[in-house]
Amino acid sequence: MTTDEIFSSVLTSAQGITELPVTDFLLCTAVSLVLGLAAALIYMFRNSHNKGFVVTLALLPAVVQLVIMLVNGNLGAGLAVMGAFALVRFRSIPGSAKDIAAVFFSMAIGLATGMGFLAIAVIFTLVIGAVTALYQVVPFGEPQQGEHQLKVTIPETLDYEDIFTPVFEHYTHKHELTRVKTVNMGSLYKLTYTVSLKHGVEQKAFIDELRTRNGNLEIALGRPTTGSYEL
Repeated sequence: MTTDEIFSSVLTSAQGITELPVTDFLLCTAVSLVLGLAAALIYMFRNSHNKGFVVTLALLPAVVQLVIMLVNGNLGAGLAVMGAFALVRFRSIPGSAKDIAAVFFSMAIGLATGMGFLAIAVIFTLVIGAVTALYQVVPFGEPQQGEHQLKVTIPETLDYEDIFTPVFEHYTHKHELTRVKTVNMGSLYKLTYTVSLKHGVEQKAFIDELRTRNGNLEIALGRPTTGSYEL
């Protein structure tokens, strides 16, 4: 078997399929389910997850595969499917960037198997899986060492623009105000900063300095949130 034959479609015709042998359909479905399971396992690797979403990732390639087989070359059916997917999209809850990427990954597998390109689907899954695992184990994209998220509550009468600047200059390498939110019927402001503490800084001393300037209201210092980013 030549390389061109390996990477060609197993279906009789990749364009305008009017008759689909049962054996080809079962083969594509089996590959879709196996690769869907692989996609789910890749998503689960060092990542928090719930069973419903993982099962969806495992089944999505087979669903997309059937849709592609049915609408291939049929413009009317394709438009109807697009409308159905649009309804599902607008009734769904946006997920994190990683969740959306996982969904697109499973859909890409289903597109490949639905067109009959099984070898391409397998290689694509192996390559993306290996790269995903590599990114999970290396520190690529992680917050800088010593970076924290700081939340400070202040009264509405306090000018927050420069009130904490001396404290930040003494205890941090850099600081950035990322969010301002009013709470308690507008009588309080909740400020969110991203700060990078200097080496050897005691967090208690840093917080105590802030408390003397915000009227001893609530202060929270912790790690930057990494699971809330969305596309």
